[in-house]
Amino acid sequence: MNELFIGILYIVPTPIGNLSDITCRALEVLKNVHLIAAENIRHTNFLLQHFNIKNNLILMNKDNEKKQTENIIEELKKGKKIALVSNAGTPIINDPGGILIKKCHILNITVIPLPGACAAITALSASGIINKHFCYEGFLPAKKKIRCDLLSSLKEETRTIIFYESKHRILESIQDIIEQIDKNRHIVIAREITKKWESIYGAKANLMLQWLKEDKYRYKGEMVIIIEGFKNLKKNNLPKKILDTFSTLRNFLSLKTSVLITSQVYDISKNNLYKYAIKKKNDKST
Repeated sequence: MNELFIGILYIVPTPIGNLSDITCRALEVLKNVHLIAAENIRHTNFLLQHFNIKNNLILMNKDNEKKQTENIIEELKKGKKIALVSNAGTPIINDPGGILIKKCHILNITVIPLPGACAAITALSASGIINKHFCYEGFLPAKKKIRCDLLSSLKEETRTIIFYESKHRILESIQDIIEQIDKNRHIVIAREITKKWESIYGAKANLMLQWLKEDKYRYKGEMVIIIEGFKNLKKNNLPKKILDTFSTLRNFLSLKTSVLITSQVYDISKNNLYKYAIKKKNDKST
């Protein structure tokens, strides 16, 4: 292949709400490329019209991704410069285009990513959760069993966890977080980031569910759920008065009953008490 005729694929982030968040460089690229591959042509047209940009668009969505990848590759081979955009935010993270980018790398076609808006990172920066390590899990699964299995697998994930969720399932998902992770785990919901009704609220999972139910407008729009990571239990993590109560109950009751009563009295995680009991038993046996 003659490299003189190989084009460039630009990955162009677009605003997640406030149109003013688009970068000057993104506008320059969208204006000057030969073609824009858009996840939704009507949505992208609105953006282009707002900034008085006229350009050619083709549809690239999850239904035609494989076919359009081949078409776009052919245009890139001819030396065309093409921009890839999603409905909002940074492309590829939750959108079609991954097949195209992989093919470009295989064929040594230049891929240039532009920095820009991303709802997950924007929400994380304002969450107040202090942890330099995080994991992004995308949208929570729609089916309850799959969603619960995923949440259960993340119960002891020490990194901050980021999810996207829709208004239709947010109450169910928070309930599942309570049941599968911990009712006392701190979570933050960032809603409608950069838009008029933007709100950011954090609370323990059980209190978050109660807060949401108090006003249906609190779970309207697009949401990012940020879950504080699991904190490994250390010997001194639980206050002495809690450990004393637990130890006293263990003299008369089963482990399960002692854990249940202590967790209810002090409103703490049963998981932490179980871990404490196991650690104490192991310490005695060594």
